[in-house]
Amino acid sequence: MATEIAQFETRETAEGGQIVLSGPWTVRHVGGQDSSLRSVADSVSATPRHLQGRVVIDLSGVTALDTAGAWMVHRTRRDLEEAGAQVQLVGASETHVDLIALALESDQPCDVEPEQRNVLELIAERMGRSMVALWSELVAILNMVGLVLVVIGQVIVRPRTLRLTSVVSHMERVGLDAVPIVALLTFLIGAVLAQQGASQLALFGAEVFTVNLVSISILRELGVLITAIIVAGRSGSAFTAEIGSMKVREEIDAMRTLGMDPIAVLVAPRVTALVLMLPVLTFIADVMGLVGGGAVSYFLLDISPQTYLQRVDEAVAVNTFLVGLIKAPFLAMAIAVIGCLEGMRVSGSAESVGERTTSSVVKAIFTVIVLDALFAMFFTAVGY
Repeated sequence: MATEIAQFETRETAEGGQIVLSGPWTVRHVGGQDSSLRSVADSVSATPRHLQGRVVIDLSGVTALDTAGAWMVHRTRRDLEEAGAQVQLVGASETHVDLIALALESDQPCDVEPEQRNVLELIAERMGRSMVALWSELVAILNMVGLVLVVIGQVIVRPRTLRLTSVVSHMERVGLDAVPIVALLTFLIGAVLAQQGASQLALFGAEVFTVNLVSISILRELGVLITAIIVAGRSGSAFTAEIGSMKVREEIDAMRTLGMDPIAVLVAPRVTALVLMLPVLTFIADVMGLVGGGAVSYFLLDISPQTYLQRVDEAVAVNTFLVGLIKAPFLAMAIAVIGCLEGMRVSGSAESVGERTTSSVVKAIFTVIVLDALFAMFFTAVGY
């Protein structure tokens, strides 16, 4: 019965020595014999020249040989010859001889350990790959946006092509069904913001300005940002999972076979619904955030609701409220497009659906925060 491990033994002969190999000398088995073979060649190198004789490498017991094993045989023969010994290969089949000859021609090592590279080089390479991937992702998103805008343009020209039932259904799912979670979270965030702001402003005797802090923060930034993040995790992931599941079941291919455009049937209604509903959800978030801040102001600062509303009216200008609403459709477009794009990228397995759903949430939240920061800098620069 053939041995299941690669091994060798050395024997002394009247003419010199013999190395007898046995077992499978393949990449899965030869790793444990690498250092031992090197030590054989080193011991021959340490032997005085006049005592070195002929060394026979016997391959008759080798049951399997690949390029890794062939390289080790070639390396051993080369090292022995460089040490001054006369080496002869015996017992090798024609296939084994060809592999060893190939190793001789290439003379490239097959080291198991990875090549040690400079840390700065690795960092630069990773940064370069990341920039290329980021650019490719940006191009893909812009391409999807362009396809959606083309479909919307066709609907404007021919209103009968609007899939009204699908749009309304998605409006209910991404808008109406999201109201409870959006209202609860923004109420709590408004309350926490008021409580923390009041505790710090109390150090300066300016607790009354807690109303200004809450109202401006909620209406200008936090209301739309928190709502967009919630929607990205809730609806963006749902878009990816739904379209991805259809991709796995080959329903999208069936649509194309029937002459239907998946962008018009699946993507455009979802994008339209989210673009229409995120401003509504943002308005609800603004109101609930102010209510949360008002509740804390009433119980902790003893500010009456009438005084609170008066302070909000004095602190908030119309543009402060509009800034949050203006950003909402753009953030909605980004969330919907990324969610649908990741769904289209699913590649036929349940694991791929999970990976793309996770990727969709991460990319959507990242994009939302970046866009919000860019809008904030723009509105500050123009003084709006």
